[in-house]
Amino acid sequence: MRNISVEDFRGLSAPEQKLEIVERKGLGHPDSICDAIMDRISVDLCTEYIEVFDTILHHNIDKCLLVAGETTGIFGGGVVVEPMLLVIGDRATSRAEDTEIDVANIAQDTARRWFDEKLRFVQPDFIEYQIELKPGSAELTDIFRRKGDILGSNDTSAAVGYAPLSFTERAVLDMEGYLNSPVFKEEYPESGEDVKVMGIRKEDKLDLTVAMPLIDTFVDSEQHYFNMKKDIFGAMNGFLTDYMEERGIYMNASITYNNLDIAGRGMDGIYTSVTGTSAEDADCGQVGRGNRVNGIIPLNRPVSSEAAAGKNPVSHVGKIYNVLSHKIAANIVEKVPDVKEAYVWLLSDIGVGIDRPKVAAAQIIMEKGTVDSVAKEVKDVIDFELEHIQDFCMQLARGMIPVC
Repeated sequence: MRNISVEDFRGLSAPEQKLEIVERKGLGHPDSICDAIMDRISVDLCTEYIEVFDTILHHNIDKCLLVAGETTGIFGGGVVVEPMLLVIGDRATSRAEDTEIDVANIAQDTARRWFDEKLRFVQPDFIEYQIELKPGSAELTDIFRRKGDILGSNDTSAAVGYAPLSFTERAVLDMEGYLNSPVFKEEYPESGEDVKVMGIRKEDKLDLTVAMPLIDTFVDSEQHYFNMKKDIFGAMNGFLTDYMEERGIYMNASITYNNLDIAGRGMDGIYTSVTGTSAEDADCGQVGRGNRVNGIIPLNRPVSSEAAAGKNPVSHVGKIYNVLSHKIAANIVEKVPDVKEAYVWLLSDIGVGIDRPKVAAAQIIMEKGTVDSVAKEVKDVIDFELEHIQDFCMQLARGMIPVC
């Protein structure tokens, strides 16, 4: 029997609270770049390990630093003076059964492809790479040689997930998704990928603060910048208005866009970019400093402290439980009648199978009725997901579940 408990959540649901603050760091934000690339490297390593050894070997590609470069912004097209540096580090198995795996080459090729696919204005020579991947410790790598389909946890670590997203959380997430969508980029190719959305709801008033650079190749003058900014601002407002109407949400809403801009200061007073990311000259990036695994930074909610991106998907509970806790919470809300909001807590026990956490606990807010009346159903949902955790881990290994 698994140690599963269910109890009341002692607090208001997120929409009932007077204040919500939610942040989303978009596709081209330096922190998001690090998370996305490290997790893609893990997926590609898993693919290589399975192809060569028919199993996933030990790796934790969860240490990364994107060091900002240097650019000179110019109306009509700036230049890169010094490239960015991507430092990829931590642990990966490079040799097993007398067979070598070129983990450094896999890591660098994966990173290059990611930049090529995701950031339109980052050229290959704008990035330099430093690969610092070493073999893992004997004790942790031995976990992968022990018998059994389900591996033991490689750490004692806790995670928490919740569902559903509130309207504020969803609006922040979807605004960034809209601004970085292919449709938006086709209509506004001058918009960069480094989008950051900060949302604050005070009772029935929602305010979104958006930062998104314009690519200086498209900007002929300061006035041209402000004209394009006005058009984009109108598109944002139109999106938010339609978004609220489609969901039957009626509240006061406002958007602030590139609030640091000051007319009359030329290039110094406007937010432009050569490459579309502030990592070109303004801001370094690091794994774990960006979005949580549900895509946002929700300041009102309990969140996990682990950085999930890049950790191996079959023994590292810092990744597995981080993502699984949100999945379980969503399934509880979907499958158990009258549950308004669910929080799920998972705590591993190092060396014990990942399907048997030391603690698996759900905290429930009911729409009506009592928690006691649905406790068995909630436990059944949790037990089912833990029973099928191997399938879940393979979905993580194939990159089927986003973690940032």
